[in-house]
Amino acid sequence: MASGIFIGLTECELLDIKAKALAMITEGKTLMSYSDSGSSASKQFAMPPKEMLSEAMFALSRLDSAVYGVRRTIISTDWQNRQD
Repeated sequence: MASGIFIGLTECELLDIKAKALAMITEGKTLMSYSDSGSSASKQFAMPPKEMLSEAMFALSRLDSAVYGVRRTIISTDWQNRQD
């Protein structure tokens, strides 16, 4: 569930964050740590891409719900297969 940390950013900033998150998710691989005979590289996410995308979409929906929709949590139960 989004906490709203991006609320207050401009639409352009939020769309940039969304694009970066989607790029990281669709890339499928990211160098986190590498070491080889004297050279090393490491990378760490400030926020996981999935969470970043969720937060950006939440803020966009708050900014303009007509364009980006409204987030809803829907819980449904199906009692059709219930046996007595």
